[in-house]
Amino acid sequence: MVKKESLAQRSAKSKESENDKMRKEYDFSKLKGGVRGKYYSKAKAGTNLVLIDPDLAKVFPNDESVNRALRLLLETASDATKTSHSTRKKVKKTPNPRPKRTSGIPTSR
Repeated sequence: MVKKESLAQRSAKSKESENDKMRKEYDFSKLKGGVRGKYYSKAKAGTNLVLIDPDLAKVFPNDESVNRALRLLLETASDATKTSHSTRKKVKKTPNPRPKRTSGIPTSR
């Protein structure tokens, strides 16, 4: 007779099989600098941790250079927006050439 497994038993087995996907040749004791929760305090403090692409990391090697570039971009965009609003020509409304109706009833000639 075949024994039926409960949903909880199947779920527990699937979790075990997910954990067993690591290769046995990985030796985590040799890793240097791997600290659990390394960025936890910064994340909890409300700072933003952003990962940039490798090509940008070459140009912006640290947080100071990234922040400087973003502030410059923000300032430039802000100045461009102010300039475009102030240089717009104000268009005067021209009077409507059609006469206004005085009532909803058409006048006869």
